[in-house]
Amino acid sequence: MSDPEKPGLAELRAEIDAVDDELLRLLNQRASVVKKVGALKAALGQPFYVPDRERRILDRLQAANPGPFPTEALRPVFSEIISACLSLEHSLKVSFLGPEATFTHMAARARFGLSARYVPAPTIAQVFAEVDKGLCELAVVPVENSTEGVVHSTLDVLMESQLSIEAEILLEVSHCLLSRTGELDGVQKIYSHPQALGQCRHWLSANLPKAALIEVASTALAARLARDDQDAAAVASDLAGHLYDLKVARRKIEDGVGNTTRFLVIGRNKPAAPVAGQSYCTSLMLSVRDQPGVLHQILSRLADHGVNLSRIESRPSRRRAWDYVFFIDCDGHVADPAVAAAVAGLADVCQAVKVLGSYGRAAATGEAG
Repeated sequence: MSDPEKPGLAELRAEIDAVDDELLRLLNQRASVVKKVGALKAALGQPFYVPDRERRILDRLQAANPGPFPTEALRPVFSEIISACLSLEHSLKVSFLGPEATFTHMAARARFGLSARYVPAPTIAQVFAEVDKGLCELAVVPVENSTEGVVHSTLDVLMESQLSIEAEILLEVSHCLLSRTGELDGVQKIYSHPQALGQCRHWLSANLPKAALIEVASTALAARLARDDQDAAAVASDLAGHLYDLKVARRKIEDGVGNTTRFLVIGRNKPAAPVAGQSYCTSLMLSVRDQPGVLHQILSRLADHGVNLSRIESRPSRRRAWDYVFFIDCDGHVADPAVAAAVAGLADVCQAVKVLGSYGRAAATGEAG
């Protein structure tokens, strides 16, 4: 027998409905305040998208959560709320390496939510161009993968661009092998982006050693090509499989455990003032003189001021043969005294020092695949 003093299913559902009604009222109250914030930002000429503010909101809510609502679920829930409210301030347009269902698209949606407008571009150079021309406020591009390393085409465009890095996104990436039949038998060729093929190199060699690997501009394009070729498969996301009506032959074919890709958010705003308690990264581009020991001098300037170097890459400058530039990531904000002093010291040993951006360090978001 049921306890007459305990609420029944109908009463509990009514209680949930009442809570939902209150949530709806509070969401609209939040939206009304956000519209006032948007009007004030417009009057003051301030940027609508402020990455540090969003990060502080999410961090504060996760730290304050008493449960039982799962803490790990707070970030996606409130990211969508923030995205929807931001659309009331301003219709945010974000360019990305397309077409739809690329991992870059998924990273952009994870960061900016479903209320932003996403504009695909076929190359990284064109992704930047959308922001340069004022057609989009922000761009999302891949810059490095934990298995395959740096995305050289992104560094090459950064070399010439006047845009800044405003934020980073870390996305755990899981690859699927997609085909029309969902079977390995009969697969003679495999389409994918070169980074994705590299991240699955050992699995592909062990399971489909005779298949030709064909590099294309994106994983989503690979899925589209595999849809029209009965002898082909694609290395792409589960989302791409749904979009192009392909079946999953195998999941999680990436070679590295915890395979993560780092993406950059590119915009026109220069680094904002640092916020206490936030962990920052500063990205620099250095054009160096051709002389003995120049790399040692660069590293010494950072070490002398106690600045930790987290990444260094070199790329041909394209000015003349055997001339290179260095891309450096270091811990801290460019406004921090130690980082500022190190950057000033680098100017003594480099032909040019360009600050590409100072932005908050990101935590890995969900698994895509």
